Amino acid sequence: MPKICALCISEKKGTQKHAKESVEVVKGFGLLNDAHAGNWHRQVSLLSKDSVEEFEKIKEGLKIPEGAFGENILIKGLDFDKIKVGTVLVSGDVRLQATQIGKECHKGCSIRNSLGDCIMPREGVFARVLHGGVLKRGDDISVEFYTPYKLGIITVSDKGSRGERLDESGDEIERIFSERGFKISARTIIPDDREIISETIKNFTDKLKLNLVLTTGGTGFSPRDNTPEATLAVLEKNVPGIAESMRLYSSKFTDKAMLSRAVSGIRKSSLIINLPGSLKAVRENIKAFEGPLIHGLDILNEKAKDCGGK
Repeated sequence: MPKICALCISEKKGTQKHAKESVEVVKGFGLLNDAHAGNWHRQVSLLSKDSVEEFEKIKEGLKIPEGAFGENILIKGLDFDKIKVGTVLVSGDVRLQATQIGKECHKGCSIRNSLGDCIMPREGVFARVLHGGVLKRGDDISVEFYTPYKLGIITVSDKGSRGERLDESGDEIERIFSERGFKISARTIIPDDREIISETIKNFTDKLKLNLVLTTGGTGFSPRDNTPEATLAVLEKNVPGIAESMRLYSSKFTDKAMLSRAVSGIRKSSLIINLPGSLKAVRENIKAFEGPLIHGLDILNEKAKDCGGK
């Protein structure tokens, strides 16, 4: 049985984490007193002790202190290759759900700066806390089976559909969600035609039965921007909070965010979200909803019961 061999926190960002014998794990937050905990999707970081030991061998037996890679939880005997976005890790009362695999190494990474390499960007797992409790060094930890969610990407662009423009936004959506464990099941480029947009969404939700459908483009004020109206025409339930959160988040970077007419909602068992057409805006908007996205899909697909509990 895989075991927790280290529990680490840092009270201030920019300082190395240090090991503790036990930690309190708080639902929707992370490890109590850890500076990187909070209301976001990377509340807890996990790393394989086996990978750390291999790294130490490569570095000629150099001993790496616990927490040096920035990990909260170091686990021995767990096959991290089996962990995908959405996978749930269980130890006692604590339940953690993986939200991201790997990340870009920050510029101040002491391991990379001193040794020229860091395994956290490649092998680190980040998770949010579904259920809290207390973890202790030596506790058993297990993984629950997970089936990846299926994603469909619809790029709405007259020029793109004629081959006159590269689909950079569609490429970026595919890259981001592939890294987060989604299965890219369908992708297409279509013109800014309201009927075609509606029919394409219906095909993705009704026939292909995709869990998540992301559109990009056609959310502005141009006479040919028809994506929100085409989406509203096929929605069965409105989910306004996602679109509202995207506008609010983007307003930190530009006051033009208020001009977005993007909508979000549900049809059948599919969540549909309109994204803008620009590459920069796509990245910003995804950050606005990626934290609670998996939980929303779990509720929609009856993998979770509610948003309450510890």
